[in-house]
Amino acid sequence: MVRPAADALVESVLVLTTLGAPERRMLQRNKPRSIQSSDPEPVPTTRATVVRAAAFSSESEAAAWLSGADRDEELDAAITLLNRALHAHRVASADPYIPELSPERALVVRIGYGSGEEVADGRYGEALELPRVTPRRRKRSMEAPEERFAALLGGREEVLPAEELVLRARADLNAGRLAEAALQARVAIEALLAADVASSESGPAGASLGGHREAIGAAANAALRGELPGDSAAALEEAVAAMELALKRRRLGA
Repeated sequence: MVRPAADALVESVLVLTTLGAPERRMLQRNKPRSIQSSDPEPVPTTRATVVRAAAFSSESEAAAWLSGADRDEELDAAITLLNRALHAHRVASADPYIPELSPERALVVRIGYGSGEEVADGRYGEALELPRVTPRRRKRSMEAPEERFAALLGGREEVLPAEELVLRARADLNAGRLAEAALQARVAIEALLAADVASSESGPAGASLGGHREAIGAAANAALRGELPGDSAAALEEAVAAMELALKRRRLGA
């Protein structure tokens, strides 16, 4: 059951099902065994179903919703809820290696309606299978991530600590975790300034990264006090976007 707060009404229900899991007896190996080839192991998958809490009054109403639904908006809402669950699982299990997801990582995406038992079991009265979401391709003339990957792996380049910190700030910001985003952004911008990445103008209005320092610091201090206002999202978005642009300019040699 998913609620925005303990005393709030249920917004939706998240159903998680493991599919294609290997039999338990096949997993019980206490000793190494000799093999002749590295054949692929069966890989289980997880089906995540987000079910709205409020039922449709009739099947015709449900059909009309499916016909006119903003599919991108529905997908974004479902991914946001699933990532909220993964974040909660990561914190509850104290496991830092539980990742969050993007639509591009889904094997298949479906949107539809049915009875409670149907949708909980992965069945529908009617459903649509959406086209596969593919990552936006960067122009090779501007950025070549494959080449940089090889350079990083081969030791020809080094990763700046700020690069990972900015990625974490972006993930927190996209997930609506403003307090975490503010704290990550504060460390990230200090790391960027220390690495002289802020030497060129990088903000959308021509402001340098140093111009975002005070806003990020204020947001981080408010987050520590538990008083981060909701309108901090816009300032954090602008600051994180400026840091991303500064790093992009550095990768391009600007």
